[in-house]
Amino acid sequence: MIELRGLTKHYGQTVAVSDLSFSVRPGQVTGFLGPNGAGKSTTMRMILGLDTPTAGTALIDGQPYSQLERPLTKVGALLDAKWVHPNRSARAHLRWMAASNDLPAARVEEVLRLVGLSEVADKNAGGFSLGMSQRLGLAGALLGDPQVLLFDEPVNGLDPEGILWIRRFMQRLAGEGRTVLVSSHLLSEMAQTADHLVVIGRGQLISDTTTKDFIERASEASVRVRSPQLDQLRSLLTSNGMTVREDGTDGAALVVANVTSEAVGKLAGANDITLYELSPQRASLEEAFMRMTGGAVQYHGAGAGYDDVMGGAL
Repeated sequence: MIELRGLTKHYGQTVAVSDLSFSVRPGQVTGFLGPNGAGKSTTMRMILGLDTPTAGTALIDGQPYSQLERPLTKVGALLDAKWVHPNRSARAHLRWMAASNDLPAARVEEVLRLVGLSEVADKNAGGFSLGMSQRLGLAGALLGDPQVLLFDEPVNGLDPEGILWIRRFMQRLAGEGRTVLVSSHLLSEMAQTADHLVVIGRGQLISDTTTKDFIERASEASVRVRSPQLDQLRSLLTSNGMTVREDGTDGAALVVANVTSEAVGKLAGANDITLYELSPQRASLEEAFMRMTGGAVQYHGAGAGYDDVMGGAL
């Protein structure tokens, strides 16, 4: 488990992380989200002992990273897929990592097979595609068979096949009971990958909840409804104090805000109105994220609207 308590980091007068506290529990993928400049990378670096906190603690299974014996057996991390020496082969790189933590050479071959790099293990890492580099980074993170794993933007630049592979890989690791913390700007991907979300902005905690609850809390409950008696249904709903808008360019459906499907269905049934569709609607994770973090985006262009901010934040 990863535990942060009052974690704070100042760079001169700049506050990168401020009194941040949360826990990352085993058995689930925890997404770590926030706008650009929110402090995600700084937080992950402090967890791994690469940056020293100004105040507070970051613990892995109850200990700071600096006090872990043979740290690769406790925690694995992928922060930068391209940090490997370009003239070193994948196998040589992993053997060097294994030797630094007294791990058997046989483990190198195991992780190469696990990530699908056995056939290119003797090629120089400098010639790897981004997807292959990400796989090599994952192999390094798994080398010591750790129970705690941190991934910073692991799917950036990957094609759909690579994204799907890494998503399933992380979910499998969590399914084995490991603690998995993953930072990403690809919110649509996080919606499919993460069970739990930790969201920060300007270095402070905004939300620590399940993905489902985060979306529900940040978006209105609405119902989409289609009917051959649409005009009659619209009048009925508005006369009962409900807020209604048309949905679709042809106006073939209505969206009723801040109600349940049960309420709309009961009202329609009591008035003999036939329904073709009655479906609850929720915002996407992207929309929920923007509503929750809109005030915490660090860099806005003059007159930036929703689409502009989305482009900057994602």
